[in-house]
Amino acid sequence: SVDEQTSRCPLCQDVLKDPVSTSCGHRFCRLCISSYWDQSGPPGDSCCPQCGKRPRTGRGPQSIHVGLQKVLDEHKISLRSRFEHVTEGTEGTGSRTLLNRIFTELYITEGQSEEVNTQHEVMQLETTSKKKTVQDTPIKCCDIFKALPDQQGSIRVVLTNGVAGVGKTFSVQKFTLDWAEGLENQDVNLLIVLSFRELNLIRDQQHSLLTLLHVFYPTLEKVRAEELAVCKPLFIFDGLDESRLSLDFSSSTLVSDVTHRSSVNVLLTNLIQGNLLPSAPVWITSRPAAANQIPPKCVDRVTEVRGFTDDQKDEYFRKTSRTEDLSSRLISHIKTSRSLHIMCQVPVFCWISATVLEHMLTTEQRGELPKTLTDLYSHFLLVQTERKKNKYDKGHETSPRKLMEADKDFLLKLGRLAFEHLQKGDIMFYQEDLERCGLSVTEASVYSGVCTEIFRRESVIFQKSVYCFVHLSVQEFLAAVYMFHCYTNRKTEVLQDFFRQEDKDRKTESDLSLDVFLKAAMEKSLQSENGHLDLFVRFLHGLCLESNHRLLGGLLGQTQNSPKIIQRVIENLKKMNTENISPDRSINIFHCLTEMNEQSVHQEIQEFMKSKNRGQRLSVIHCSALAYMLQMSEEVLDELDLSKYRTSYQGKQRLIPAVRNCRKARLRGCSLTEISCSSLVSALKSNPSHLRDLNLSENKLQDSGVKLLCSGLESPHCRLETLWLRGCSLTEISCSSLVSALKSNPSHLRDLNLSGNQLQDSGVKLLCSGLESPHCRLETLR
Repeated sequence: SVDEQTSRCPLCQDVLKDPVSTSCGHRFCRLCISSYWDQSGPPGDSCCPQCGKRPRTGRGPQSIHVGLQKVLDEHKISLRSRFEHVTEGTEGTGSRTLLNRIFTELYITEGQSEEVNTQHEVMQLETTSKKKTVQDTPIKCCDIFKALPDQQGSIRVVLTNGVAGVGKTFSVQKFTLDWAEGLENQDVNLLIVLSFRELNLIRDQQHSLLTLLHVFYPTLEKVRAEELAVCKPLFIFDGLDESRLSLDFSSSTLVSDVTHRSSVNVLLTNLIQGNLLPSAPVWITSRPAAANQIPPKCVDRVTEVRGFTDDQKDEYFRKTSRTEDLSSRLISHIKTSRSLHIMCQVPVFCWISATVLEHMLTTEQRGELPKTLTDLYSHFLLVQTERKKNKYDKGHETSPRKLMEADKDFLLKLGRLAFEHLQKGDIMFYQEDLERCGLSVTEASVYSGVCTEIFRRESVIFQKSVYCFVHLSVQEFLAAVYMFHCYTNRKTEVLQDFFRQEDKDRKTESDLSLDVFLKAAMEKSLQSENGHLDLFVRFLHGLCLESNHRLLGGLLGQTQNSPKIIQRVIENLKKMNTENISPDRSINIFHCLTEMNEQSVHQEIQEFMKSKNRGQRLSVIHCSALAYMLQMSEEVLDELDLSKYRTSYQGKQRLIPAVRNCRKARLRGCSLTEISCSSLVSALKSNPSHLRDLNLSENKLQDSGVKLLCSGLESPHCRLETLWLRGCSLTEISCSSLVSALKSNPSHLRDLNLSGNQLQDSGVKLLCSGLESPHCRLETLR
């Protein structure tokens, strides 16, 4: 039919995608006509491929008329005004800082870590903190769409991962400001920045891409549909982990017209897939746990924001400190605490550290500078209440005691908000969430250094503010403060809900002693698959110390934290049963001891590592400490042989995370199970992966364990050459998993031992299909 012919592109003969009309009336796919003009010369000299006439409107600078250029210039000025200032941690007036004054170039790398995401983000920071930067490809944020010298083809969709607060949004702001100031990426005429927290507010509405832009950028209301692609737009979608949209990439709903109305999630998926404005670049940022919402086939480049390197941390403190002497003292102190130094990869944590340490070093406040996370965050709350007092209560005749009561009331409400949403996994809150916890919007703005109002638009649609904590760790700390308060004040309902006690007839939570309460909380956190309560429970243990009770002035309530009870808490941690828990997760028990200033285990392991006599018997907590220290060592261990350590089977399992930092691992006959394989997989997938030789013989891994292991063998980072699985209760099923590993490209495996398993003829037949693969490099098969 005529309709069908006119709806097809004369160049590709397919249904029109993102149609554009030339001045002579012919219609083409925008990508097709752009490619055609790229080959045939500048837009002003290019003819219509259909009739040969020279078009009056095309693409590029000559196609943008004076009126449109004026609109684009106004948009540029608007973006510059919006992004040239930032609010580091606080939203209060007077706290705005020029972005270019404090911006320190972040460490962004091509690719990302493939490690299994079973750890809290703070623990992921510990892993990345020791990675050798020479093995990565650093990228400046302004070059995020530029191909590397050895890469072919254009980069249209970029996905950038990074843990909370590591600087993803700051990178977006810097990219935008550089563009708005005419410094970078000037081939782009129109830059659109949208955060998912903004898009959440209109997720139930119907929009076209054009009206969506008009809603968020009223200055673009004069831009017509046919002008949108001529503008060469670039889209940035910040904070995928905060999205409440249902992004369904399997949906058959095709949208290729910028005026077609549909749901917001359909518009986004079509834009990312290239159905809508196929030549428009798209940049998406996300925390690692949410990044898998975007199918790999839709992404041309994956990058990871690692935050600050050691040199960049120093540069940040020098830029933000009042004097050079003060910055030197800050840097010196942070380097004395490994946990603080590691956390300072995160720019927001640098701000928190600088806020606390500068206050302590420049006021008459006496006392030892904080070395643990709990100490630091306790001081952080004090600094924020002090700043609030100076800003809002100056001149009022309010006694310090009453002021502290007001602060206490607010912080507990804020703690309740933090606690309830931590359990749900929410990091963004709306006004109704605050009101449900008895908080007013005014209170939240008064304490803006803790809970930040993210944005408020002038448009009618955005008479709704969105709130979050300045960093996820602040939410976790306040949640721990609230939980501790509930324990000391015997708020049985809250405790029962947290522990989900089913037998209400037995001893209730209100009767728990401190050591039993903390043990139950530790067990609860270990049951979490993704470790979302790990830092929360570390803070809980740190808060039981008398020093933090004095700091927080009664906020935690009265409790019997006698030296005898504190010692029982420590003994419980040392003896914690983690038989069915991932060895990686067990390391958090050691971190809890550190938060309690219990250094004996750390000192004993240091002495053990220095000693040539390794005959000392190690407890399970010693093994967790040793695993952590070996894993974090700058030197790669030549061999880890668990048979040389005198410890229980559970102790040997806790040593497994150290495999990440060794070349040869001997784990023969250690009662390892499928649960232990998760740490091994992480070692094989880590970048760089040091492991070359792995002996797992005489462990009941079974088929399920080997299937997990093979996902690590298939990783492009894996360099394993020798694998022994002798007597591991494997069957034909394991062979199919191993075949996939042998066929993977590249496969580095040279020596494979499968003796002592009931593979049978069917298993060997399967195995041989892997041996026939051109990618298989196996030399020895037992």
